[in-house]
Amino acid sequence: MDKQTKSESSTLQLYVYVAAIVLIWATAYNLMYYAVYSGGFPAEWIPAARTILPAIGITLFVYIRGMKLPPLSDKRWFWYGLMGFLGMTAPFYLLAKGNEYGVESGISSILTNGVTPLMTILLAHFFVKSERLNLRKSMGFIIGFIGVVFLFIPENLSLELIQNWHAQIFILMVALSYALAAIVAKRAPDTTASVGAAIMLITAAVTALVPALLSGAPGGDYSGGVLLALFILTVFSTGLSDILYLKVIKMSGPSMIAKINYLVPVFALVFGIIFLSEDFSWRSVAAMMIIITGLLIARIEDKSS
Repeated sequence: MDKQTKSESSTLQLYVYVAAIVLIWATAYNLMYYAVYSGGFPAEWIPAARTILPAIGITLFVYIRGMKLPPLSDKRWFWYGLMGFLGMTAPFYLLAKGNEYGVESGISSILTNGVTPLMTILLAHFFVKSERLNLRKSMGFIIGFIGVVFLFIPENLSLELIQNWHAQIFILMVALSYALAAIVAKRAPDTTASVGAAIMLITAAVTALVPALLSGAPGGDYSGGVLLALFILTVFSTGLSDILYLKVIKMSGPSMIAKINYLVPVFALVFGIIFLSEDFSWRSVAAMMIIITGLLIARIEDKSS
């Protein structure tokens, strides 16, 4: 196989991975909303349901490959454990709680994927010396924030807030949790990806299981659709997506992930309308475009520096 053929094959493989990630990440919002709001599965059990099996799987993988987890006294348990809590346990619960109170999957995806990078930009100014706010980043943040405000005002653009603004606050907290996880990741000590992922998932599973058990066993007779949604969220949205994520990072760098994040809300919004009969809202579309514009402005400086 010549170099050109190898390059074309590698490019095709990258695009397949990217398409799979977009599909998995977008439908995760739809599946979560369906399982929690439509299916009645308790939000308190969502983090445990999504992390226990992947934690067992990645741990077995680590030992099968001849590696070992570090002792609990190792500082990696603190840093990657904190990433597990902030990047999985907390956001999975907060997202499910927002859905439980009626925040639709399309709105959830716009708020999460739009606000997370905005909050990361703001937090990085205080915690990462090399990523201080400048004029361009500040302008991008302000424009993106205006888009977020659009999601909290009614269709008639009055000064009142939408009726379920309290529920959407849960989704903003999801974005904050992911942003904090990103900051922690910048400060975490280096380790192999599989060991780091194992520590994250083990910590997430433990911290998710404790409050789940305290809330009591999930009652009710859940439909096959709800159980299938939970299975897909566990195996694909939490397990397979992490593997694909690392592969894309290795093949093209973090910039491709940023582009993926722009596409996820679009597909989550479309899938929500088609499969969950969610309402189409020009306000949501306008908010999404404003947020993406702000993010693009904020990131221009990063590309040129």
